[in-house]
Amino acid sequence: MGQPARRTARRRRLGAALREARGAAGVTPEEAAKAIHGDKSKISRIETGRHRVSRLELETLMDLFCVSDPKIREWLVALSTEGQRRSWWRSHGDRLEQDFKELLSLEEDAERIVAFQPQVVPGLVQTRPYATSVIRSNDPSLGDEQVDFFADFRLRRQEIFKKDTPPEYLCIITEGVLHQRVGGAEVLKQQLEHLLQLGQQPNITVRVIPFSQTGYTGTSGAFTLYSYPDPLDLDVVQVEYLDGALYLEEENTIRKYRESLDLLRSSALPAPESHDLISKIHRDL
Repeated sequence: MGQPARRTARRRRLGAALREARGAAGVTPEEAAKAIHGDKSKISRIETGRHRVSRLELETLMDLFCVSDPKIREWLVALSTEGQRRSWWRSHGDRLEQDFKELLSLEEDAERIVAFQPQVVPGLVQTRPYATSVIRSNDPSLGDEQVDFFADFRLRRQEIFKKDTPPEYLCIITEGVLHQRVGGAEVLKQQLEHLLQLGQQPNITVRVIPFSQTGYTGTSGAFTLYSYPDPLDLDVVQVEYLDGALYLEEENTIRKYRESLDLLRSSALPAPESHDLISKIHRDL
């Protein structure tokens, strides 16, 4: 089941490390809860990244779990501090839904992002005119100022690709996305040109499932898999729906989505052939 609570990758990492240390020390959740004057559910929330741990609580838990190595203690304290950092988007927090805050946190720390989108170009590779059209279409009640705000925000998210070590990004879309004239022919043409340019970057791959692919059933909805460099970090799948998104972390669920991605990859054209198909559709517009 999805977890709607706000969790940064660092807080999840801290929680996983504390859970591992507690297990190694043979301490029960009830014993840990008693040490910090809480209950078992609080320990569960800390270990799954859904509750921020105070410095005093962290020190108490490290002592209880016999974490004596100064370097490990320093690392855990650093994680608890970094989990409270001020990300670029936090100043706009009052205008953002909880689901969107979770998305921004996932993107910010991911090492690899794999997105499947059967309807529109994914947000991380949209042009501004295309993004504006998608936002208006998704919520016609938004005023011009709101549309501009979310379009600007979407482009700001794309700056993760300008980091010194940008995430590896794989985008899998259906051929229908390339023909869907979101915003009109000129907007779509600019968007396709943008995809062609992005596909030349070493960390970005665009692959297309063609109409001719009989192995693709078209039953998969849009989803994105986020992976992280630290083995303690849990992979996360974001599943989109009409009114928001779900964030899934259970191991069996992640495995099923990985299997789905394997099938989608086998149905998609390789990157060079995908580039050629996008180029042809771009020329024909």
